[in-house]
Amino acid sequence: MIFYFSGTGNSRWAAKQIAALTGDEARDLSRLSTRPDLTGESRIGLVFPIYAWGVPEPVLAFAGSLGKPDAFTFAVCTCGEEAGYAMKKLAGVFPLQSSYSLVMPNNYIIGADVDSEQTARRKIREAAQEIRQIAREVTECKPVYRVTEGSLAALKSGPINTGFNRFARSTKSFYATDACVGCGLCAQNCPAGTITLVNGRPVWGKRCYQCLRCLHECPQRAIQYGKGTEKRGRYTIEQYEPEG
Repeated sequence: MIFYFSGTGNSRWAAKQIAALTGDEARDLSRLSTRPDLTGESRIGLVFPIYAWGVPEPVLAFAGSLGKPDAFTFAVCTCGEEAGYAMKKLAGVFPLQSSYSLVMPNNYIIGADVDSEQTARRKIREAAQEIRQIAREVTECKPVYRVTEGSLAALKSGPINTGFNRFARSTKSFYATDACVGCGLCAQNCPAGTITLVNGRPVWGKRCYQCLRCLHECPQRAIQYGKGTEKRGRYTIEQYEPEG
């Protein structure tokens, strides 16, 4: 069984590609209403994006609820470049026998623009090749630690990630422009369940994972986070229709 958490689709795509190659089932952990029954599972995997060199809050909470299953455990994190010590921190709450980082297109448009189409397609092609190797190693239950931690990993996954979780996950800067048509897609798909429609316009609550799914998936490009995102691109994996 493979459980994934995904905002713009990178981790969802990776999880489903791995599952197709290993014969496992990929399930969205944000859609689970009860703790999954892992009886008889020979493999348990987690696939998720890196947020500020850390593991997203819902992934840590979910992993901690799984205990120590009698199965081969592995995790794959998708990231722009580096994962820091995120996988080692995850292993502190959920024992991992194999860990991988997988470079995928950048999409944190609060900080910088999306990758060019050429760069995004190259990253996806290379990720597909890496996924085939990951699937082989997982099928063989091979212990592997292939994670690009990067420089200053302790600082990035420590104080910087703590600062991100404490201060950067505010929803105060989200807003919808007059281009909003009130379709409700943002509220329907928000993993944190923090968006509601009021008079046909999205309103954000306090809880936010900063997955930015609402910005990237808005069909009208009406959702912004401050003025910085207005001229930046949008990204979802579906734009590129990658093949495994």
